[in-house]
Amino acid sequence: MDPVPVNSQKHDIAWKHCQMFKNGDRVELKCIYCGKMFRGGGIHRIKEHLAGFRGNASTCLRVQPDVRLIMQESLDGVVMKKRKKQKLAEEVSTLNPSATDVDTYNNPCGLNTDVDLLPVPDTQLNSNLSLLVNREEGTSRRGRKKGRIRKGSSSANHNVVPVRVSNPLHVAIGRFFFDVGVPLDAVNSIYFQPMIDAILFQGAGAVVPTPHDLRTGVLKSSVEEVRNDIDQRMGTWSKTGCSLLVDEWVSEKGKTLIAFLVYCPERTIFLKSVDITDIINSTDALYELIKEVVEEVGVRNVLQVVTNSEDRYVVAGKRLIDTFPTIFWTPCAARCIDLMLEDIRKLDWISKVFEQAKSIARFIYNHSVVLNMMRRFTFGVDLVELGVTRLATDFTSLKRMVNIKHNLHSMVTSDEWMESPYSKKPEGLTMLDHITSQSFWSTCTLITHLTDPLLRLLRLVGSEKRPGMGYVYAGMYRAKETIKKELVHRKDYQIYWNIIDQRWEQLHRHPLHAAGFYLNPKFFYSTEGDIHLHIRSLVYDCVEKLVPDAKTQDKIVKETTSYHNVVGDFGRKMAIRARDTLLPAEWWSTYGGACPNLARLSIRVLSQTCSLIGFKPNQILFEQMHESKNCLEHQRLSDLVFVHYNLRLRHMVSRNKEQVTVDPTSHEYSNLIEEWIADKELCSEGFGSSDWMSVDPPLGNIALLGQPIDDLEALGAGFDDYEIFDGGKDSDDENGE
Repeated sequence: MDPVPVNSQKHDIAWKHCQMFKNGDRVELKCIYCGKMFRGGGIHRIKEHLAGFRGNASTCLRVQPDVRLIMQESLDGVVMKKRKKQKLAEEVSTLNPSATDVDTYNNPCGLNTDVDLLPVPDTQLNSNLSLLVNREEGTSRRGRKKGRIRKGSSSANHNVVPVRVSNPLHVAIGRFFFDVGVPLDAVNSIYFQPMIDAILFQGAGAVVPTPHDLRTGVLKSSVEEVRNDIDQRMGTWSKTGCSLLVDEWVSEKGKTLIAFLVYCPERTIFLKSVDITDIINSTDALYELIKEVVEEVGVRNVLQVVTNSEDRYVVAGKRLIDTFPTIFWTPCAARCIDLMLEDIRKLDWISKVFEQAKSIARFIYNHSVVLNMMRRFTFGVDLVELGVTRLATDFTSLKRMVNIKHNLHSMVTSDEWMESPYSKKPEGLTMLDHITSQSFWSTCTLITHLTDPLLRLLRLVGSEKRPGMGYVYAGMYRAKETIKKELVHRKDYQIYWNIIDQRWEQLHRHPLHAAGFYLNPKFFYSTEGDIHLHIRSLVYDCVEKLVPDAKTQDKIVKETTSYHNVVGDFGRKMAIRARDTLLPAEWWSTYGGACPNLARLSIRVLSQTCSLIGFKPNQILFEQMHESKNCLEHQRLSDLVFVHYNLRLRHMVSRNKEQVTVDPTSHEYSNLIEEWIADKELCSEGFGSSDWMSVDPPLGNIALLGQPIDDLEALGAGFDDYEIFDGGKDSDDENGE
């Protein structure tokens, strides 16, 4: 079956929630949520399916609640529509102040008071229940819907169509957000829904807390709750060990701040932050600062201190391991990988392709007609995909473009595009040239093949779902192997190997990384020959450093023989199957009982992270805390930052499991995605043909791209290339530039 784009003539709201396929002479429809195919019944059958109405279609179990509600309203009878319309008018009228009331406000914020919330006419309800209406000039030839009510505005390009607002709760929440200036993605907080539930439970007239209540009693209670939770997590450090993370960043006001965090498999914990602006160039002060926190956490608990790889941290790190012989200093693996991606992107032929790809994205995301058209042809899949860093966003977005290239090609060769005035613009013509160019797509595909293993490794080392130490060595091996297989000739792939080796120099033979590979049964037992002998000496370095007792060292070395020869429980069928299903530390905890000393070491090594990249806190709170000159207020703000950071860290894992659909044009993501969606010139007041009110919301239907391969599964098995383990140093004379 061949997919068929839904053209602009199909106005029913349900068309946005299904795909159309041509099967011979018959047209079939597919639900984008559950994938069920409908061979008859048309769009009405799909609507019944989504609404959950009993009829000729089964109920969709995966549709979003708000979509189901819209479908149900669309299927209601004429009488019900009239009743709902009347009720809607009453609700909205109670939310809208009268003209007299508006005058009394004197419009202190300078808002456009010409925008009223008005009831929608019958014709609008009958034709389309969409919350967003296409109002751009480019759509006038397809007919404007009847019954639209427009009121004058300060700009001819901003004729505002009254929007159907059916939920007074949403309006009330929205007005609070708009008044205070709260970031709109705050609704994604795990605490937002419980807050609404608590208010509803209290009922009308609920007594809200005063600012003093929040500053004192509520904050004090939250501090105690977080500290009790942290005390419980600290109890696991003696078994799993922990990593001290030293995360530095520069605030918007130019202050250099350090956050001290502790990582363990339970979750990451924020300890405190320090303003090092005045001591930034003093390695002695930096060393003393880190040394103090190590002693606070407990030298016996800390396996490694993770920092960035700047020279001052290198010096402080070396002094630290001299002071504490049982602790490793480790540069952030995620930062090293990010720098590799940056170096690769700087290559002339790659930077040229990125500029072409970004020019396509910028044109699409700055014109609502084109953006809506793109989302229709891609069935709601956005062109830009957020990564964990700005560099990762570049490469993941390029891969997304490759995945939807056929949809983009269908768009720019469609009659709808050809008839659009945007196709005649210079940017539109350039976009057509790129999207219809075979060489452009073949180059994009090659870039994604070369860098995809690095992107997967970047996600693995920064994941909160599983400690990264057991995967980083294998991930770097797989990245170099992929490049070698893709380019074949040494003179070609050595260029990229040199980039990797230069950035990975401090980590290439890091004992913890080698031990993580050696002690991960999934990888250890998939090596062939004596390849593991190349890293065994690094494992012994790890044993001697982490286990100072000589007798215990000897026992561990002896127990490695049982591990190597698959003796005892290691050889059970359950243990063999569990190599691929259990986390490495869990595997040792379950099947390592016969080798207690090796198992204890393995659990501690495999329970560590490799990365500093994760959630960044609200920098405004940090700046306020470090700027406060009142001791009491400084202490209160310090506790507020402590609660804020730890509450967010507590739920990082759950947020990873539930991916929220994001709008790439949202300012919240500008630091990651700006180069893809921001026009090179600042937007003026005229805005031309751009109109945010007419943009269809992103659906985030990434399921349409197919089932993604798990990053861990993509590492695969088999590590038998000696050249990769040796780093190719025996043939430096053949190296590329």
